[in-house]
Amino acid sequence: MNNHFKHHVFFCLNQRPNGEACCQDKGAEAAFDYMKAQVKKLGLRGEGKVRINRAGCFDRCAEGPLMVVYPEAVWYTFIDNEDVDEIIESHLMHDKVVKRLLVE
Repeated sequence: MNNHFKHHVFFCLNQRPNGEACCQDKGAEAAFDYMKAQVKKLGLRGEGKVRINRAGCFDRCAEGPLMVVYPEAVWYTFIDNEDVDEIIESHLMHDKVVKRLLVE
């Protein structure tokens, strides 16, 4: 099987109404912007490399904020840019899952 991207990362950027828990309220948009910029800066973006995309609700709101990395289907949560940097360095660059940030 030939994947267009080595890693395809999706961020839940859903905003729920009426103050319901959602990834958008937990800093997902800022983390998305940061990861996208870092991947570009590090030269990891493009065909055969990494793609960072927006996604709607993953229906796991209480576990957020969330991102999922395909084709491995590895689900991560994150708190800050240091967590995002660790996912980039470990998973996207060296194919090593960041176990402490996993969401099962």
